[in-house]
Amino acid sequence: MLTAIYIIIEVICAVALIFLVLMHSGRGGGLSDMFGGSVGAAAQGSTVVEKNLDRITIAVALIFTFTTLTLNLRLQ
Repeated sequence: MLTAIYIIIEVICAVALIFLVLMHSGRGGGLSDMFGGSVGAAAQGSTVVEKNLDRITIAVALIFTFTTLTLNLRLQ
């Protein structure tokens, strides 16, 4: 039962990571420009939206890593 919960969390994190990485702006801007980023703000550096997006992405990546390692140990 616990393994199934870890697998569900892992799948949710994987989909969330794909979405979050696509939200980051690259050199030419990205999807995050729709949610508060602008050309003027991009020239000044990271906006609050980008910083929060970075923090959320790191948190989801850490959860994904933890569940991957836990599943690896449980299934051996």
